[in-house]
Amino acid sequence: MEKLLKYASFFYTVVGIRPYTNGEESKMDRLRYRIVFWANVINLSFVGICESIYAYSAFKDNKFLEAVTVMSYIGFVFVGLSKMFFIRWKKTAITKLIDELKEIYPRGSIQEEKYNLPMYLGTYSRIILTYSSLYSVLIWTFNLFCVMEYWVYDKWLNVREVGKQLPYLMYIPWKWQDNWSYYPLLFIQNFAGLTSAAGQISTDILLCAVATQLVMHFDFLSKSMERHELSGHWKKDSRFLVDIVRYHERILRLSDVMNDIFGIPILLNFMVSSFVICFVGFQMTVGVPPDIVVKLFLFLVSSMSQVYLICHYGQLVADASHGFAVATYNQNWYKADVRYKRALVIIIARSQKVIFLKATIFLDITRSTMTDLLQVSYKFFALLRTIKLQSTFYTSLHTSCAYEFSLLVTLYIGGVLISFRIEK
Repeated sequence: MEKLLKYASFFYTVVGIRPYTNGEESKMDRLRYRIVFWANVINLSFVGICESIYAYSAFKDNKFLEAVTVMSYIGFVFVGLSKMFFIRWKKTAITKLIDELKEIYPRGSIQEEKYNLPMYLGTYSRIILTYSSLYSVLIWTFNLFCVMEYWVYDKWLNVREVGKQLPYLMYIPWKWQDNWSYYPLLFIQNFAGLTSAAGQISTDILLCAVATQLVMHFDFLSKSMERHELSGHWKKDSRFLVDIVRYHERILRLSDVMNDIFGIPILLNFMVSSFVICFVGFQMTVGVPPDIVVKLFLFLVSSMSQVYLICHYGQLVADASHGFAVATYNQNWYKADVRYKRALVIIIARSQKVIFLKATIFLDITRSTMTDLLQVSYKFFALLRTIKLQSTFYTSLHTSCAYEFSLLVTLYIGGVLISFRIEK
């Protein structure tokens, strides 16, 4: 079990969160985690507030491209903070979920072979290592890009004067470029970027770990049902059926708990990810330098990979739950007692109700959700292009920035929710 949870535990440690209790915690451990968590939250909130002030000022000063750039940073901060607080809020529910999963986790080499545990664990490890590595490359590329530009272009090649820059645009009420305060600001922004990335990665990995176990149990249930040799005696076969139904009901209940815990973070993640994909794509089409395009491309790929990861595991859960109905039908039921056959009809009817990974009531997560998200992102990308090109709206944005800015964001969020709900 710890092999599945070790990756999530590592990134949660970075942000000062223990998502579930594993035995008794000492007062010193609780104090250390609390200090790390609130230090991360305060620093990330400070950066997010300063970025919001900068975005407001950029809209007011008619700097549309800079405002869009900062909005993508704000979305990144918002997702990280929301996932951290939701996991901390649901700690008790997560602990109960993990304890129940431990109870039915295969133990010993014989059970591991029956459940095909090495295959699930190997696939999960490869996917998570690739995903976390990609996200780590993204965040450190963003954090260190301005420093590398300064040392390569300004100090080493002497091809252009770059000067001291910060990784993210945010409001700073003093001149920091030639001041000692540049270094604390650089550290603060690097720290905030790391916190937001770790907060997102850890929650995604924990979700994938739980989904992997549910898929494993659904598949084992299907194999047990399909391969079971019936005796033709009602009492003997009915005992097997009772065990199968109880096992199935337990997995269904765990699926509901998983959706209750991760539903709201997934919904926020999808909304803000479409927001970020739209804004980053817009920046890449307005003639930025090639080196900036590379950085934006990494940001775009990482945001899309985060969404696809969730969609991929949502599809696996849906396929595994539906596979139980197919396996039940494929059993040699024609040899069974008529009462057994009637019971199978009820089981098939229940298992045909597919279990989805849900973003609350708005969205059932499958791979097709990725297509829906990209379509919504493209629609608002086209809206941004229209706003940029039409001078009349551009002028009105300058004269009444607060009203137009809030209206645009409200329309965007409302459009995403309506689009997802209509698609469902």
